[in-house]
Amino acid sequence: MRFLVTGGAGFIGSHYVRTLLAGGYPGYEDAHVTVVDKLTYAGNTANLPMDHPRLTFVRDDICDLPALLDVFPGHDAVIHFAAESHVDRSIEAAHEFVRTNVSGTQNVLEAALRSGVERVVHVSTDEVYGSIAEGSWTEKWPLEPNTPYAASKAGSDLVARSYWKTHGLDLSITRCSNNYGPHQHPEKLIPLFITNLLEGKRVPLYGDGLNIREWLHVDDHCRGIQLVLTKGQAGEVYNIGGGNERTNVQITHALLELLGADESMIRRVPDRKGHDLRYSIEETKIREELGYAPLTSFEQGLADTVAWYRDNPGWWKAAKYGEASAG
Repeated sequence: MRFLVTGGAGFIGSHYVRTLLAGGYPGYEDAHVTVVDKLTYAGNTANLPMDHPRLTFVRDDICDLPALLDVFPGHDAVIHFAAESHVDRSIEAAHEFVRTNVSGTQNVLEAALRSGVERVVHVSTDEVYGSIAEGSWTEKWPLEPNTPYAASKAGSDLVARSYWKTHGLDLSITRCSNNYGPHQHPEKLIPLFITNLLEGKRVPLYGDGLNIREWLHVDDHCRGIQLVLTKGQAGEVYNIGGGNERTNVQITHALLELLGADESMIRRVPDRKGHDLRYSIEETKIREELGYAPLTSFEQGLADTVAWYRDNPGWWKAAKYGEASAG
């Protein structure tokens, strides 16, 4: 079987690729993988086993449809991770997010359709739902995005749905909660705070720190995606969560404890624009229909993540200071 993975040199996509090539998904131990990645600042070939005999790497932009049409034929499935994903960047440069996340997704779907790809999974985010004060979002919840990033992902979800409805493309959508784990770019909260503390720098905590997120280890997320790929139904959305709600200040204190620091290392900064208060997803559907369950406890996952960054300073310093490998 031949898989094509867009954005496969990024944080989540590369974890999926490494796991697939390592035989981590039963029944697909011999799968061949083609990674298509533009290698922006967040894409890094150091995240991939580039010399693996079943891996082909293609440096292309998903906004370039002719390039995609050269690569897509002959693949059985597409897992679409490629996206601009950092909320703060979207506030300052929304155009790039709309271009990549909406237009780029449309190109991916068009290339899959024209190339006869049998199965597509579009990887999205719970941020498309907006913010929820209490309870949890089901897959039927209205899309009410509050940031340019979230709006661009909501747009991509609707484009994906249209290719299922109009063209009959065998496509499912996943929406995950906040991911964490090794190889995540240090612009995101957990790796930013870890790497700052490893450098003896204070951590910038937005506002009162009471914004709540549900955290999901990247390995659990990727297992959920594989379940949706192999067992999910066309036209359906599947929420993938970790069931670990924490305020940002709770995350901060946990990291301070793991790294032997105290509250003097917290630097309060003004809250960002459009900062959603709380995310929480209902994931009964993927659990009951596909048999999903997260395996990594948040406490162990966070400790393991801290250990990985402590043991890999060369990787995160290159990513943090703009020296990441571009292939």
